[in-house]
Amino acid sequence: MAFPSYLEALNNGKLREIIKSLEAHLESCQLCPRECKVNRYHSVGICGQGSTAKISAFVLHYGEEPPLVGDGGAGAVFFSGCSMKCVYCQNFGFSQLNRGNEIDAKELGKIFLKIQNQGGETLDLVTPTPHLPSILKALEYAAERGFSLPIVYNTSGYEKVETLKLLEGIVDIYLADIRYTSDIMGKKYSGVPDYWTVTKKAIKEMYRQVGPFKSERDFLKGLIIRHLVLPEKISGTEEMLDFLAFEISLSVPISLMSQYKPVYKAFEYPELARRITSQEYNRVLELLEHYGFEGWMQYFDKNEEFRVKPLLEES
Repeated sequence: MAFPSYLEALNNGKLREIIKSLEAHLESCQLCPRECKVNRYHSVGICGQGSTAKISAFVLHYGEEPPLVGDGGAGAVFFSGCSMKCVYCQNFGFSQLNRGNEIDAKELGKIFLKIQNQGGETLDLVTPTPHLPSILKALEYAAERGFSLPIVYNTSGYEKVETLKLLEGIVDIYLADIRYTSDIMGKKYSGVPDYWTVTKKAIKEMYRQVGPFKSERDFLKGLIIRHLVLPEKISGTEEMLDFLAFEISLSVPISLMSQYKPVYKAFEYPELARRITSQEYNRVLELLEHYGFEGWMQYFDKNEEFRVKPLLEES
């Protein structure tokens, strides 16, 4: 059995160095692409967070991609706040409205250990970037006490390359969204001016670190791309596939999601105020077949249930 790379970082002192670097960022925060430069020891950033981690829940989650779930479930920790402001966010209660409870690093580390002790297969960190200093301190605490689950960095894709580089040798699996392939769409629906410009660079860095997702000597590692199909071609699927095929690799698996439904502020945008149609979803499946990507897909009529690869397996 292979062990996660963060155990080596713990033993050689690299993890402690990264924690110090991340804590220094909080004095003028530039962890995410928004670079708001707020002193988070005294105030909150655009993400809504101060210097202490804040979580809304932790659960053994069986709705993630099959290899991340295994038999025991993905140990999902849902962090509050977000640097993006998606008008249709299904987690808006804690991502946009910032609901949750502050928790110190030691208690967060105990949660990591509890997830492992309850049989979790992976540690699934949902929207982790604003909380990185606390997360790595918690990881240090837990790893010193026997924690060894692979880490899933569950992200919108809108990440700063310099921050990702600090995570090399720490993160095992990047589970990254590609929401749009247009900065204009990102500005309109998620409140960030440069989503696609930034995300392309971030995906390249993630791929450089971990390669395509695979089981490596019985251990999970690599990049998975998630793609939520939005109405009216807003998510830019064909452009995304071009980018992945020609600038990343056809070997990166894609997790295709049909679960979009209008919530939060989506009804303020007529184009987002409905579910996707079967025709829209089938069009995306045809594109995936054309390019030759593999991965997982959600049933169109049973949200949050994934088929096993290949993507175009018959019902």
